Amino acid sequence: MLPKAIKKSVIAGLAFALSLPFTAFGEETPFNLAPPQLNAQTFILMDYNSGAVLAALNPDQRQYPASLTKMMTSYVIGDAIKQGRIRTTDKVTITDSAWGRNFPDSSKMFLNLNQQVSVADLNRGIIIVSGNDACVAMAEHLSGSTQNFIDTMNKYVAQFGLKNTHFTTVHGLDDANQYSSARDMAIIGAHIIRDLPEEYKIYAEKEFTFNKIKQQNRNGLLWDKSMNVDGMKTGHTSQAGYNLVASATNADNMRLISVVMGVSSFKGREIESKKLLQWGFNNFDTFKTIEGGKAVSNQTVYYGSSGEVPLGVLQDAFITVPKGRNADVKARFQLDDKYLYAPLTKGQKVGKVIYQLDGKDIAAVNLQVMQDVEEGGIFGKAWDWLVLTVKSLFD
Repeated sequence: MLPKAIKKSVIAGLAFALSLPFTAFGEETPFNLAPPQLNAQTFILMDYNSGAVLAALNPDQRQYPASLTKMMTSYVIGDAIKQGRIRTTDKVTITDSAWGRNFPDSSKMFLNLNQQVSVADLNRGIIIVSGNDACVAMAEHLSGSTQNFIDTMNKYVAQFGLKNTHFTTVHGLDDANQYSSARDMAIIGAHIIRDLPEEYKIYAEKEFTFNKIKQQNRNGLLWDKSMNVDGMKTGHTSQAGYNLVASATNADNMRLISVVMGVSSFKGREIESKKLLQWGFNNFDTFKTIEGGKAVSNQTVYYGSSGEVPLGVLQDAFITVPKGRNADVKARFQLDDKYLYAPLTKGQKVGKVIYQLDGKDIAAVNLQVMQDVEEGGIFGKAWDWLVLTVKSLFD
């Protein structure tokens, strides 16, 4: 039997590749909830836990990302720290190419030539004050050259399944071959939050002082007391306009990620982002439907060392529901194939729970095998063959 929590809904969304147990429907929400009107070329509002897209305008349109690029730069650095390939205490020598003097009229950390700077300070210089010089310094330190670092950035693009993103710089200054989309930026943001929680904490810091120069985080929503915004990143160039990726939580621990791109003013990107986040919190709730690691069904296995296998999800599964509609949702269990055959591998997808509201399929959660099942012995397999043969006579 499925737990009671499964009787909850999801706004049909575009579940993204985050190792979540959701299947991607590839279509917009079927609910008639009009999103707010925003003054942006493109935007998206995504629930972090469920992956549901709650509102969007041209979410796959390719845009100049500007300094939103630094989110991927940050991811590469944060992952290297997590893996132990570099340490936050490591010292980096500032080369001529990373010298702050090479970035006139753009955001920088004000690095000096031949200065010794820690990885921790450079990382903060990238995330908090959007230092272009710090990006080059870290790229050279970690990968030997900026091009090698860019290649790593684009490897993560492929790994995350991003369809409309390509990086050609480590900092985001406009380049004709560099682009991203609102949806892809939301996915990058979700990866930082999920995969690198220590890295994400830096995004909430409001200021950073280096070389006796104090600079504030350009994400003004961090100071907004009416919301609990704890990240993420701003970006601006003459061609990109004003961009902002923001993430916030509410009292129910629901987390939303908003992306607005191509806004016409510095303050406007904050106004539009806040409008989008507040609309999401006012109209939706997110619930855990299946607990990770807990079986929701036991199914017969043929030709295996075990005759039964538990099915569930390895990670907690969530759905996002319009407020007041959670009790109206129904769920049904469905296997991909009529029978399960060994060998089976833990984590293997073998079916799904499909959620339905008002007669429409609105989302699905992949069911996974909870433990390995090896092939059985010859006598057991022969018996299962006989059982299946008899069953086929009555199908």
